[in-house]
Amino acid sequence: MARNKDNDENYVGPIRNLLVGLLVIVMLGTFLIWRIDSPRVERFRAAVIDRVVPSFDWAMAPVTGMANLISDFQSYQRLAEQNADLRRELQQMKAWKEAALQLEQENAKLLDLNHVRLDPQLTFVTGVVMADSGSPFRQSVLLNVGQRDGIIDGWPTMDGIGLVGRISGVGQRTSRVILLTDTSSRIPVIIQPSGQRAILTGDNTLNPPIEFLENPDVVRPGDRVVSSGDGGVFPADLLVGQVALGNDRRLRVRLAADYERLEFLRVLRSQPSPAITDPGGLVTNGAVAPEPAVTDTATGGGNG
Repeated sequence: MARNKDNDENYVGPIRNLLVGLLVIVMLGTFLIWRIDSPRVERFRAAVIDRVVPSFDWAMAPVTGMANLISDFQSYQRLAEQNADLRRELQQMKAWKEAALQLEQENAKLLDLNHVRLDPQLTFVTGVVMADSGSPFRQSVLLNVGQRDGIIDGWPTMDGIGLVGRISGVGQRTSRVILLTDTSSRIPVIIQPSGQRAILTGDNTLNPPIEFLENPDVVRPGDRVVSSGDGGVFPADLLVGQVALGNDRRLRVRLAADYERLEFLRVLRSQPSPAITDPGGLVTNGAVAPEPAVTDTATGGGNG
C-alpha cells in the first residue's frame, strides 16, 4: 500500500507542473495575441470573441443581475428623493392654498362692503376687527377706528351682509362694538312680510330670541328680519337675519352676519333724530286756533 501511494505522488507532481506550465503558456499567448497590432490578429481576436463570449452568458448572469440590482437601487433612491421633494412642495401648496382661500374670503368681504346698497344718506367708515372680548358673558369686539375717524357712541356696525352691533365706547384710535348677541343688546326690529314689530334680545347665543311680539301666529321661520328704526336706535331697513324656531320652541333670529369670521366692520354714520321741542306742533302743524270772541251779555242787555 505504501508503494502505491508513493507511485501516485510520483505521477501527480509532474502532471500538475505540466498543467501549470500549459496554463502559463496559454495566458502568455493570449496576452501576446491581444497586444499584437495586426489586421490578421485583429480578425482572429474578433472571431474568438464571437465564438466564446456568447457561450459565457450564464457566467455573466450574476454580474448582470448585480449591476441591475445596483441600478434599481439607485433608481429607487432617486424616486424616494423625488417623492420627498413632492411632499414638501405639496405642503407648500397647501399653505399657499389656505392663504389664497383667506385672501379670497377677505376680498369677497371687501367687495361686499363696497357694493352693498344702503340708504344714500348713510355714509360709513370701515374698520378692522382687532380682538374680541374673550368672555362668555360679554359679546364685543374692538375696531381700529375711533375718535380720530369721527366715530360716535351708538352708531350701528355691519359686516358685508348684515347688522352686527353698535358702538359702545370710543377711544382716540379704537372703539368697542357691542354685538347683537350680548345680553345688554336690545334693538327694535320688523319681521317681513307680516310687518310685526318686536325686540331682538341678546342672550349670548348666535341665535338671539324675539321678544314682545304682538302676534306670533303670523310669523313663520324664514321670514326676513330688519331694523325698524324705532326710537332712533338704528336706521331702518338694515338686514338682521331670518326667523328660526329654536330647540326651546321660541322664535329666534338666525343672524345674517358671520359672527365666526368678523374681520372687517362697517360703521354707519347714523344721524340722530331731531329733538322734539314743541310736542303740540306735531298735532296742530304750527297753526294756533283763534280764541272765540267773548261778548258782554250783561252790557248788551242793559243797552237794549
